Amino acid sequence: MTDIALVAFDMAGTTIEDSGQVPDAFTTVLRKHGIEITEDALRAVRGASKRDAIRHFVAKHHTADVEALTDQIFSDFRDYLGRLFKAGGVKPIAGAVGIFKWLRERGIKIALNTGFDRVTADLIIEAVGWKNGVVDAIVCGDDVALGRPAPYLIFRSMELTGVTSVHRVMCVGDTVLDLQAGRNAGARYVVGVLSGAHKKEQLEKEPHTHLIASVAALSSVAF
Repeated sequence: MTDIALVAFDMAGTTIEDSGQVPDAFTTVLRKHGIEITEDALRAVRGASKRDAIRHFVAKHHTADVEALTDQIFSDFRDYLGRLFKAGGVKPIAGAVGIFKWLRERGIKIALNTGFDRVTADLIIEAVGWKNGVVDAIVCGDDVALGRPAPYLIFRSMELTGVTSVHRVMCVGDTVLDLQAGRNAGARYVVGVLSGAHKKEQLEKEPHTHLIASVAALSSVAF
């Protein structure tokens, strides 16, 4: 991996255990506002900016005041999700910390990308103890103009870590949108993990260089 300067990891389902809090928050809060969603509909937007996902569902049910209602539901979603995280705890994916250390020993920068807003991401990072020196950059959905599948989370990660070539970037994520964003960024390696929202049969249909069980297996992949 001497040609890689940056690995951009997704958070929930990739480096942070997905214990069902996010789907719970989506369905509960949207239902409170009279919007019912199916598991398949929710699965299709996993990996997207949470605000964009909420706007998507609001627009399907309302033709007026979409932005105002999106803001209201997003605020409720963030508050509810924060309570779920505090009540149920937040844990790293097994092996994630070891992989971070393995990358650092090789001089490779580490970025976390997420569709969460900054407040929610900070809550997660603090809960798992990654606030000081564990990663080099954290880029959130509200830091960029467009979330996945747009490549801007990845490009912003490159800016923050001083990496200037997409040919020295690896992207790792558990959703179709993660892989699409990696492809749209032109990343050298686009790695799907099977530890989160989308199954192998969904991920293997998207452009990728590798599919692995979880980030714990990253060091054993031959490049």
